[in-house]
Amino acid sequence: MGTLDRAGLSRLRRALSDGLAGEVLEIGVGTGRQLPYHPPGARVTAVDPDGAAVARASRRSPSTRLLVARVGALPFADDSFDRVIFALVLCTVDDPAAALREARRVLRPGGRLRVLEHVRSPRPALARAQELANPVWSRVAGGCRLDRDTRRSVVEAGFAIVGEQPHLGGHVILLEAE
Repeated sequence: MGTLDRAGLSRLRRALSDGLAGEVLEIGVGTGRQLPYHPPGARVTAVDPDGAAVARASRRSPSTRLLVARVGALPFADDSFDRVIFALVLCTVDDPAAALREARRVLRPGGRLRVLEHVRSPRPALARAQELANPVWSRVAGGCRLDRDTRRSVVEAGFAIVGEQPHLGGHVILLEAE
């Protein structure tokens, strides 16, 4: 990921976290690569199902509240957060719809969801190649699926898209929803 960050992903990470304020939940924190981009005023809580990854994330950001938790059963009351973010996570979760329903449940009324994700190619030939590569790619890349239609999943979970920025020819999206 360090190579990708240096190649431009850091710019998208910065945009994902830009202006975050209040109570923020980062779902799927992994080793904490997104944590340094969060603004100092945001009160960030971050979760991941992998305890070893959470331990590494705590070294990156000792002041962040980090918990081991599954995305489909978040240990928070309804309406707990002003913002929920996913940074390159929805490609790996087994059930993106359940993850997004949980994000919606813990968001306060008027809260916002932000997602940075690589997605199914808008080009049919590349989309087909993604489908064919998925079985092998998923095994070597921690369950990542190359061809998820994240935008559709967000809408189907009951969110309204209020901003969308495609990058790399539409293969990466940064979106905001309420």
